[in-house]
Amino acid sequence: MTITFRGAVLRERGLPRPYVESRPFEVVELELPAPGPGEVLVKVRAAGLCRSDLSVVTGARVWPLPMVVGHEAAGTVEAVGAGVDRVGPGDDVVLVYLPQCGTCRRCESGEPWLCKVGMAANLRGELLTGGTRLTHRGEPIHHHMGVAAFAEYALVAEPSAVPVPSGLSARDVAVFGCAVLCGAGTVLNTARVRPGESVAVVGLGAVGLAAVMGARVAGAGRIVAFDLLETKLEAASAVGATEVAVADDAAVEDLIRRTDGGVDHAVEASGTLEGFELASKLVRPGGTVTTLGLPGPGVSHALALAPLVASGLTIRGSYLGSCDVRRDLPRFVELYREGRFPADRLVTHHLGLDDLNTALDRLADGAALRQVVEF
Repeated sequence: MTITFRGAVLRERGLPRPYVESRPFEVVELELPAPGPGEVLVKVRAAGLCRSDLSVVTGARVWPLPMVVGHEAAGTVEAVGAGVDRVGPGDDVVLVYLPQCGTCRRCESGEPWLCKVGMAANLRGELLTGGTRLTHRGEPIHHHMGVAAFAEYALVAEPSAVPVPSGLSARDVAVFGCAVLCGAGTVLNTARVRPGESVAVVGLGAVGLAAVMGARVAGAGRIVAFDLLETKLEAASAVGATEVAVADDAAVEDLIRRTDGGVDHAVEASGTLEGFELASKLVRPGGTVTTLGLPGPGVSHALALAPLVASGLTIRGSYLGSCDVRRDLPRFVELYREGRFPADRLVTHHLGLDDLNTALDRLADGAALRQVVEF
């Protein structure tokens, strides 16, 4: 059995803006075979557009091309291959961008968010089960991060599909596959914020707002949200920030004064060197900076070691929010069902597959949070 459907293919990186004119994404007819052993065929209902997708288009992060981009989605299982027992036809699932193999050293040591096997498959543009499955008129097409979400169907390895309760809004739960896992997971799993502690979040895209939501769930006493764009501050207040401020030196000095030296935790979610430097200034002696933004591979920072030692500062990186996706994603979805994770507030635009190039311009301009493609 081979199915044919529409999907958006990226063939060339680094095309100029405006993207609505250069059109990096081309919507074409794609083909997929029936799922093989350990594989799941999913009808995609909704897929989120993330800055990580934009980095594939710009070439800031180099992936094998041609490729169907997109790594955050929700859908319904259509068919499964031999040996698949965690999901079945008709199940609603959220697709996650790092398939956790469960058998490598990192998975067995309790750090599946660093799965070596899943990361290697992603970098090759292949599935965890090996190779590619997508084709366009017989031409092999790579899968972005094991998902390839900007298409009407996705064929994924079983670990990429996490079941969720039926009947939930796909446009809401799609963002749990990346934005919520990364943002809320960083606060709850990596930084391990405790009740009453103070938190600053730098960068208020969908991931940063999810970090604000995570801080509220953790019981943080003070949650201060920073961004360069005033338009994003209102959204932070709506999801749980107790204070908001435009990210500048005056705001930093004011917070340090009012907190007697800074906050307990600063979470950097901007993906910029400037955001990391700002987060580092906001933390009290003995506090923790956790960075989850992904700037270009060539971006580096020169740490002054003596002040680092003297201040007792901890600096940590967080990938996938330090999440075991089969444990954490259902937990976060349950918080959404309870009204404690208002995921709908992370989404500012709903669009069709043919609108992706316009959405790229909106994302690059900072004029959107999550934009969700609905099928």
